Amino acid sequence: MSFDYRNPDIYLVLAAFLFATGIYGLVRRRTLIGMLISAELIFSAASLNFMAVNRFFAADPAAGQIFVLFIMALAAADVSIALSIIIAVYRNYRSIGSKDLSELNG
Repeated sequence: MSFDYRNPDIYLVLAAFLFATGIYGLVRRRTLIGMLISAELIFSAASLNFMAVNRFFAADPAAGQIFVLFIMALAAADVSIALSIIIAVYRNYRSIGSKDLSELNG
């Protein structure tokens, strides 16, 4: 069985699988770290979609790469802020479970 690297469908299906896995992880995970990892999977799926569309359908080769750089910067900022919030929650509640944070509901 040969793998054709010139077919965009393979990359788009892989991105859809990553996106679905990320959504499933956001719904099913109970810890904040698991939710953060699932959100990163969603960012990876978006980056893969941008790169696949850029490679096969766009006239300007730099447009998709610039979008991916913005997604990477956004993901880095997301991780740093989320980890600082998770550390603060752990210091106060001694748990990172999302169900233990019911006191934060206004």
